This record gives sequence, C-alpha cells and structure tokens, in this order.
Amino acid sequence: MLANAPLPSYLAAADISPWTSYLAILDRVTPYLGDLARWVETLRRPKRILTVDVPIMRLDGRVSHFEGFRVQHNTSRGPAKGGIRFHPDVTLAEVMALSAWMTIKNAVVDLPYGGGKGGIRVDPKTLSPQELERLTRRYTAEIAAMIGPEKDIPAPDVNTNAQVMAWMLDTYAQSVGHSALGVVTGKPLGLGGLPGRVEATGQGIFLVTKRALQRMGRKLQGCRIAIQGFGNVGGTAALFFHKAGARVVAVQEIAGALVNEAGINPDDLRLHLAANGRFDDFSGACLIDGTDFWSVPADVLVPAAIEGQITHENAECIRAELIVEGANGPTTPEADAVLRDRGVTIIPDVLANSGGVIASYFEWLQYFNAFLWSKQEAKSRLAGVLLPAFDEVWSLARDQRIDLRTAAYLIACRRVLEARALRGLFP
Repeated sequence: MLANAPLPSYLAAADISPWTSYLAILDRVTPYLGDLARWVETLRRPKRILTVDVPIMRLDGRVSHFEGFRVQHNTSRGPAKGGIRFHPDVTLAEVMALSAWMTIKNAVVDLPYGGGKGGIRVDPKTLSPQELERLTRRYTAEIAAMIGPEKDIPAPDVNTNAQVMAWMLDTYAQSVGHSALGVVTGKPLGLGGLPGRVEATGQGIFLVTKRALQRMGRKLQGCRIAIQGFGNVGGTAALFFHKAGARVVAVQEIAGALVNEAGINPDDLRLHLAANGRFDDFSGACLIDGTDFWSVPADVLVPAAIEGQITHENAECIRAELIVEGANGPTTPEADAVLRDRGVTIIPDVLANSGGVIASYFEWLQYFNAFLWSKQEAKSRLAGVLLPAFDEVWSLARDQRIDLRTAAYLIACRRVLEARALRGLFP
C-alpha cells in the first residue's frame, strides 16, 4: 500500500477476510505487471459502494429491517456485472470480495464487463413468498439509481433465482417508466431469459475439467469426482460428469456427505432430495460425517458451495490431484499455499465457474439485438468463449512457470489496468 494512500475506513475494519483473500492474490500478481503496476491501487479499492436499509411489512403486521449492499468494484472495461445473494452471513467485506472476483472473472474470459455484486443479509427460508417479493422489490427500489442495462446488471446468486430477477426487473421498469429487459440476466424465458442459462455454470465446470484432464494426460471417463454442494452449480456439474462416464463418488451438503466408490447417480439423488429434502435414507450411497468428505479418495474435487471451505486444516486431507473451484473463493490463501506445495492443480474460481456470466453476457446481447438464441447455440458459444480462455491461462502458467490462479489473475489484471491506463484520470 502506498504511503500517501491510507486505507479507506471501510477497508480498515477487522472483519474483511474475504477481501484480504482477494488482496493476497493481487499481491502475488503485482510483480508480474511491469509498468501497469502503477495503476494496481485501482484494483485494491471498490469504485462505488452502496449500503441500504431494506424495511418490509411482514404478514403479521411487524416491520422488519434488513441490511442490503451493492458494490461496483471496477467499470474500466464496461458496466458492472455480478449477482445478488440472499444469505444470513452476507457482509460488506464479502460483497466487496465477490465484486472484485467478478472484475477478474469477466476480464479473464474477455467479456466487456466490470465487476459488481450485491446481497441482503437475510435467511430467505424465514420469509414467506410474499415477504420475499416485498424484500426483493424494496431492495431493488433502494439500488435502482445504481443499476441499469448499461450501468450495472445484476443476476442470480446464492438463494436467488429467475423469479427474484423477474421481481427486480419489474420494480426497476416501474422506476424508469419502460420495460428495460436488459437490467438483469438470469430471467425467466418468458421475460427474455436465455435457454440453458441455469445449467451454464455447471456446464462450464464440466468443460474446463475435461480440458484440464486432457492437458494432464488423463481421460474424464472413469474419473472419480467429489463435489461439495449439490445445488444448481454442483448438482448440474454432477449430471454432466455422470453422463460423460465419470463416477461421482462423494457429495457433501450441510447435513453431511454421501459416498459410493461405484458412483452416485445424480438424477436419483435429485429425486430423493426433492422428495425428502435431506440425504438420510438415500439408498444409492453411504452417509458419512461432513468433515470426512475431504479425505474421500477422488481424482477431481469440485468445491461448489460458498467461499472459505478449503482451509489450512482440511487441505492436507484432500487426495484429489485436480481441484476445480465451482464456488467463489472456496480456497483460503493458506490452503492454496498448502495445495500448491503438494503439487495439486487448481483451476481457479474466476475461470472455472465463469460459464454463468458468459451465458449472462449472451442473454444481455439478446436484449440489445432483439434476437433470441437457441439452447444449442448458447451451449456451443459458451464453449467457444470459455475453452480458449482456459487454454490461454494454461499456456501462460506453463510459460511463466506459475500456478493457474496467478496466471488467470495476471491476464485479467493486465486487461483491466490497460483499460484504466487508456482512460486516464478525470481532472
């Protein structure tokens, strides 16, 4: 940090661990930036932060207040882009980090976006559908001045979905007086959504895993896959792996983990969870303690839950030779160092889970071009964006003898800082 650039007060808070995880990687990349390093302070400070109070009337007449955030980390390459999450553990530090990761993610796959993220500190399971709609609409009204099709485009994230995006779209449209279908992505198909958008992140994880195994001289068929999280991302990736002939040998969720060396059928598990809501009594695998999941023998590990799950404590237990980060920030800097020292290959989150934002970009293009894409076209073009980006990261890592995370950040930071340098500073 420059001597004449003291930390802003919101960055000096004690609880900023997700943000410091991001900064640790930025520090690792800075020596490779050459003349562009003079602009790196840009990436250490979010461009714009909004914290809002979100009051709603509950069904019993009470008024409840919730804390909401929207952060635009960087817009040098285009409008801010990033999801909205509803979770009881949402903090400003987390949203800042998530927005910064979106800046890197969009740049590494060369999308014309900057990074943004939003969230509400709430457990959505405690709200009725009507209360959830009121919360979404009030939050949207509070951040409406900050978002827009050419300013900042939200999307679904943890505990949000197409219906939440529809409420956001409608609330924003009423505030500006026209439809503005491009203000969010991840919308329902009937409101201009993209076919295949829901599966896109899981598809991307599958694609980069297959490509990485090829580079490592391995075949996907028969590979043992362990997946943490069986939601939209992990569950969808599991289906892709299963259909390609890989064995999903372990799945972990909050309540515990399932293990079957012969392979778990993701379709059967989805049906079981839909009917029972938990792992108990699933006949296709054995239930074990969640902490034992990390030591299950597997060739590929896909952490697809939330950030900070692979720690210094459990990194030593991991037996996989390839980790594909489906979640944002699932590996702490300490764990990352342990795994690198052990020679484990890690495909970083900013590359591995970028399928979702690539599909969001296609959906955004639908709005501006007023032309709908087919599901097959979207899937094909996703691979056409993601795999060349993977190859570029892999080649740079090999040529510079650096890990894939450092290579991905180096490519992204160069692109963002080159744009920053070309724009210059407003007087």
